Amino acid sequence: MAMLKIKDLVYEAAGQRPSRILDGLSFTVESGEVHALLGANGTGKSTLAYLIMGCGGYRPSSGDIVFEGNALGSRPIHERARMGITMAWQEPVRFEGITVNDYLTFRNKDADTAELLALVGLNPSLYGHRMVDRALSGGERKRIELVSILVLRPKLAILDEPDSGIDMLSTQDIINVIGAFKRNGSAVLLITHREEIAMIADRSSQLCGGRIICSGDPAKVAEHYKARHCMICSDRECHYV
Repeated sequence: MAMLKIKDLVYEAAGQRPSRILDGLSFTVESGEVHALLGANGTGKSTLAYLIMGCGGYRPSSGDIVFEGNALGSRPIHERARMGITMAWQEPVRFEGITVNDYLTFRNKDADTAELLALVGLNPSLYGHRMVDRALSGGERKRIELVSILVLRPKLAILDEPDSGIDMLSTQDIINVIGAFKRNGSAVLLITHREEIAMIADRSSQLCGGRIICSGDPAKVAEHYKARHCMICSDRECHYV
């Protein structure tokens, strides 16, 4: 059984043109799998992430999102988090009066904070005792947020490239971070518009026109995407499938 199964998902946004952002989208993420969702800007990748996480204001118009055999329906975000789904946020949290090490070990007392900070390119001796407050830059906070997801050891981590801070890392650092998720047993939905990042995945799917139009081997999906066969188009059917 797939860990995450999405079937015939439709999402319509009032006041937007086109209003139908997702149009009968179906795909799965297996347990422990790194699945890259590849698509141009504006194709609905982030919208899908918000729907899976249950963010406020995002509910499917129709279709199903099923996690470990349980339909998520209208479950609130905190229930989905308790089920094991987590996501990196566009604006990471800030805490006055708490150090980076304390913030991370509060989430997991057994976390090797030094090793994990190094994974995201932060020197543990320089950052471990800094405060998680406005003195940190946005990029530094995003990297720390990424570590905070790692220490939680979620069943499913949703990493939307620009929101998660993944785009700030070198390719080798990204490989190391994804490897850490896999060693923890986490599945990863890696959302990106860059084919070189999608190549890190076990499996990839290309999103266009609100639907998955290509799925399977990351190299083949990246080749299809790189050829620019499916930029945002007005046709209901993709001519290149």
